[in-house]
Amino acid sequence: MKILSLDPATKCGWALSNSLSGTWDLSVKQDESSGARYLRLWNYLDELHQSNGIDLIVFEASRNPKHSRAVVILARIQGTIELWATQNDVEYQPVSPMTIKVFATGNNKASKAEMISAAKKYTGRRKIIDDNHADAVLLLELAKEKYGNIPISDLKKVLISNKIESAMKERHKQ
Repeated sequence: MKILSLDPATKCGWALSNSLSGTWDLSVKQDESSGARYLRLWNYLDELHQSNGIDLIVFEASRNPKHSRAVVILARIQGTIELWATQNDVEYQPVSPMTIKVFATGNNKASKAEMISAAKKYTGRRKIIDDNHADAVLLLELAKEKYGNIPISDLKKVLISNKIESAMKERHKQ
């Protein structure tokens, strides 16, 4: 299965299951509309899909950015990912930052430096550019462990089952 993991942000970390990884600059350039960031992301996704194929996108679904402007940008980036995946018949799965941190370090409050260190230890072979790249690399490892052995034909059923299970847990918290 070909998995793409993303750490959505203006500096978007990404990692593909064939060992390609890096960061994309989604910042708005001078004289561009704010929509340019989302078109740039769409084009990056198209390029990766055309050259490598993508069966599943997993992305960090941060729900609590510190600034209100960041909330809007992040929501739109995540919406772009979901829309692109839907239009390209690619499954997607949001993952909480806490889940990634616990997987990587055992600590749900791991710092950026701890996550970079964990990514270096986990992969052993990749240069880790920054914390965005580290999160994407670690999320890919988590996704490969969780979904890597599932036949593509069963993936949608498993993801739906996970969403139902998460909703039930959330409901019982209330």
